[in-house]
Amino acid sequence: MRRRPGARRAALSLLLAAAALSAGCSERAAAPSVEAFLERHWAEPLPPQGPPPAGFSALEASLSPKSCGQCHAQQYEAWRTSLHSRTVGPGLLWQLALMDQAQANRCFRCHAPLAEQKALLAIEHGWQVAPPLPPPGYVDPGLGHEGLVCAACHVRGHRRFGPPARPGAEPGTAHGGFTASKAFEDSRFCAHCHQFPPDGPSVAGKLFEDTWNQWSASPMAPERTCQSCHMPGRQHSWRGIHDPETTRSALDLGLEVVALGGDRYEARARVRNVGAGHHFPTYMVPKVELDFVRRDADGSTRTLGRQVIGWTVDTQLTRELADTRIPAGESRDFAVRFPAPRAAGWKVELLVRVKPGEHYERMFREHLARDAQLPSQAVSHLRQALADVLSAEYDLARVVAAPPAAAPIAN
Repeated sequence: MRRRPGARRAALSLLLAAAALSAGCSERAAAPSVEAFLERHWAEPLPPQGPPPAGFSALEASLSPKSCGQCHAQQYEAWRTSLHSRTVGPGLLWQLALMDQAQANRCFRCHAPLAEQKALLAIEHGWQVAPPLPPPGYVDPGLGHEGLVCAACHVRGHRRFGPPARPGAEPGTAHGGFTASKAFEDSRFCAHCHQFPPDGPSVAGKLFEDTWNQWSASPMAPERTCQSCHMPGRQHSWRGIHDPETTRSALDLGLEVVALGGDRYEARARVRNVGAGHHFPTYMVPKVELDFVRRDADGSTRTLGRQVIGWTVDTQLTRELADTRIPAGESRDFAVRFPAPRAAGWKVELLVRVKPGEHYERMFREHLARDAQLPSQAVSHLRQALADVLSAEYDLARVVAAPPAAAPIAN
């Protein structure tokens, strides 16, 4: 399989851009092919919607997710909890204060792709190429800050697009019907934001965003699509590494303590990627920390060491520091050596902690250390962005193993 033709340089993002409308609208004829549909649907830049069709109500003409939610309540509520709804958050807003319009538009390609969103943000930031007139009535003033909105995937020229209706769905005529395409069920739909082109930004010959390529080369590709894992049942929540349940389903964890001779031992953790259809984690931002701790018979603990799963790059995005990601279906061993205490009854614990925004944390802290050089508004956003990143961390699992003389314990 090959990457969808026509994809161009994209900004670094934590998005999984796939969506599907619920049934309840009549279908127009399907696009002639998935590839042709995607080429047209994601042609850049996305053009403005233009005047709404005659007879459209204000609700139908609106591009606001809240308006979509009037009929598609389940999809809207799921979207509200997703990272897609927060793609224009503090982590991007502090950078916009330092960018020109051309730089910002590279980010907006995935973070706020609608022409109407770009126009609103250009007006807000006073960029030179900003619309001279106020936005039309169908454009909510807050649309620019609402992230990857429903219309970004489902609306072009005020026409609605989505996957084929479910079997037995009742037909409807809202919006004049909708155009059905199997592209909404194809992983290439997600590649628009989750796959950089071969000449895209990279470090050590590795693209910053390479998720689609990782998936297409994995043993899971013939059986799973992006949507099957991240949109089960057409849910619009796009759960990933920020979600403990999703992360647990991706990993199989094992721990053993091996005697090396004398009082020397080695704790070995084997981590297997059994559920993610791409590398775990897929790109540079998330990290998973493996903390090895020896717990002695008297209850005291001693830290033995830490190993990290992830792709670590310097904050200037110029140098690779380490890459311990685990491809789909493969495993990796992480080990630390240590001396045993004289008293028996000790065990080793493996504590697994997920840091979904580890790269951002390092970057944010570096900039905050020079906050006097930043605009005050950027500093405010930056502090909130750091707080958001730290609040997203969580403990995933705890595994316990005894030395070889005793049986392993797991919980």
